Amino acid sequence: MKSTEMLPGPISQEPQAIAYTDPLTGLGNRHRMRERARALSLERAGDPAPFTIGIVNLDAFKPINDLFGVEAGDEILCQVAHRLKACIPDGAMVTRHDGDEFAFVLPLVFERVGAEKFGQMIREVLSAPYDLGDRNVRLSASFGFAIHPFAGEEFDDLLKNADTALYRSKRRGRGQITVYSREIAQEMKRATQLEQALRNAIISDAIDVHFQPIVSLANNTVLGFEALARWNDPDLGFVSPAVFVPLAEERGFIDALSETLLRKAAEAALSWPRELFLSFNLSSAQLMDPGTSSSILAILTRAGLDPHRLELEITETAVMSSADTAHRIIADLRAVGVRISLDDFGTGQSSLGRLREFIFDKVKIDRAFVSRMNSDRVSEHIIKAVLAMCEGLELRVVAEGIEEHAEAAKLKALGCAMGQGYYFGKPADSAATLRYLQTHYFDLSNEREIA
Repeated sequence: MKSTEMLPGPISQEPQAIAYTDPLTGLGNRHRMRERARALSLERAGDPAPFTIGIVNLDAFKPINDLFGVEAGDEILCQVAHRLKACIPDGAMVTRHDGDEFAFVLPLVFERVGAEKFGQMIREVLSAPYDLGDRNVRLSASFGFAIHPFAGEEFDDLLKNADTALYRSKRRGRGQITVYSREIAQEMKRATQLEQALRNAIISDAIDVHFQPIVSLANNTVLGFEALARWNDPDLGFVSPAVFVPLAEERGFIDALSETLLRKAAEAALSWPRELFLSFNLSSAQLMDPGTSSSILAILTRAGLDPHRLELEITETAVMSSADTAHRIIADLRAVGVRISLDDFGTGQSSLGRLREFIFDKVKIDRAFVSRMNSDRVSEHIIKAVLAMCEGLELRVVAEGIEEHAEAAKLKALGCAMGQGYYFGKPADSAATLRYLQTHYFDLSNEREIA
């Protein structure tokens, strides 16, 4: 139950006031902001001094509602509103728009540096803990600013460009501040062009899958392959998956991309010995979609691949995005034999908690530790601790990013069972993967059964 003193102010019951007021926080809403920005434009029509509008969005707010409930989420939003109203300068306005998004009209912020300083101040104010009675919660926030008249003379243009700046901040990570500029507009235009090219590539089945071997460190025998997306565009050339996979997730068509990749990977795996597994990455967006498990199983059925041969790699960040839905998806998939790996282990904020709450079959040690373990004692001790813990939990372990013999030998000595990295093989297409198997796996005098 929220305490009423957390609300920024009383909500008027006048019909016009209600239409301009956010009912939860008592702040003005988008209509109030539009009115204030238009009034400023008219005041300064003869002497067009700049002013700024800004948007602030709380980072990763959805898990708060998932973990603590909607009432706790509303309480935090009210506390955010209270802080913002208390610290904005005289003459400025703060409003609340949809969900966890707030906005500002700043009559005395005239240029980029001023907008950035204001954003930094608000970021610090919002980073202090939020009191929920029996617990404290910390949040970060991302910002986008647009300066009148350089970013637009009409309110709708200003708001759109502030939102573009906010979107760029979100793409760069948490707690970022961006002021709209023509350069940013061009950057976002290029992203839109890349998005369209990627959509066309998915439709035309031009996205390829490459495979990197995962081996036994005891004898270098191939155990399976991880499927990795590759895209060579006729006009753009090679586009890194580090660019186009997040783009597909951000723009809402990661499902279409993932389904294409899994179908191709599953079809390729039919040509391997049936004891070899296929490892495939799931995105955070897919772990928030209740239909993910049925979609994956439908693809496996159409391809004819046994679910027991599939391992799905998920990150801790992806699991945290929507814990309840992710738990159901994981349970449904494991029930039919699909195995689940926790990827990039050790790089998240609460990995031990995830191991307790979720049932995993395998843990992948992040390459950041592997690459430094022979020169950094801390990394070596972290790897030792992970291996000991996983042994106690009966979890299999794969070390990623092995590039040298010394790393493979050290991991083997420490008791790590499996490895992956350039030392064993770079990602290769389906045909090259079969050739790899001919030289690294098949006993030509006693050919193994093919699935």
